[in-house]
Amino acid sequence: MNSDDPVPPAEPKTPPMKSHGRLTISASLQPRDLMARQRVKGAWAARIITLFPEAFPGTLGLSLTGKALDMGLWALETIDLRPFGLGKHRNVDDTPAGGGAGMVLRADVVAAALDQAQRGAPPDRARWPIVFLTPRGAPFTQARAQAWAEADGLTLLCGRFEGVDQRVIDAYGIEEVSLGDFVMTGGEIAAQAMIDATVRLIPGVLGNHDSTVEESFSDGLLEHPQFTKPPVWEGREVPPVLLSGNHAEIAKWRRAQSHALTATRRPDLWAAWQARQPVKKR
Repeated sequence: MNSDDPVPPAEPKTPPMKSHGRLTISASLQPRDLMARQRVKGAWAARIITLFPEAFPGTLGLSLTGKALDMGLWALETIDLRPFGLGKHRNVDDTPAGGGAGMVLRADVVAAALDQAQRGAPPDRARWPIVFLTPRGAPFTQARAQAWAEADGLTLLCGRFEGVDQRVIDAYGIEEVSLGDFVMTGGEIAAQAMIDATVRLIPGVLGNHDSTVEESFSDGLLEHPQFTKPPVWEGREVPPVLLSGNHAEIAKWRRAQSHALTATRRPDLWAAWQARQPVKKR
């Protein structure tokens, strides 16, 4: 550069990027209403106590249950268990009394979350059951889903670790229910399954109430096989009786199929169904 040349203006310095560090999230003891819209007055509600509120709504936000949730036909609230924990690290569990592997959810922590969850809920457990999801509970059935659907709402406590201190279960009269004879890492998936089975029984959710009458377990039996178009697929035909237009014969065929399937696949259900039938007089 020649000394007589003009000196170009200095480039403005870009200020250094400011580091914001990690985002902080403040815990709230208030229930979180998921996918909230205008709620229908008196709409059925599910409240879930969980260490993983982010697991919801999950599949409950899809298809007909999700549409019904968005329309306010039912409500879904999560209560995060962690903010009720004790000490600097919000501990919610401790070692089992008497020794053993794993950890157990503390009675005082769970009780505080339950008190929060039950605010505004009727004390009558028939109108608002409190349920702990555990493999040792009574089996979840269609009849139980129907009873829950007829209530005002439901509080579900999702288990973790080795379970919950028995004292809080006894003190709050908590109902213990199992999704099946297997063990999962937590109750969140089971909660979604049970809520799905319950919500679809709420009037207006499915649209066609008749579809719940003919399905499996509605009368204690398995459902008959289903067919649709085309009438012939890869050499396999729809049973001719279903195309006959004879509704009495169709009903008779479906009933026979339901009986045969139940007797073969679920002899326990078949025996229970037979025991409920009136004795024919000779």
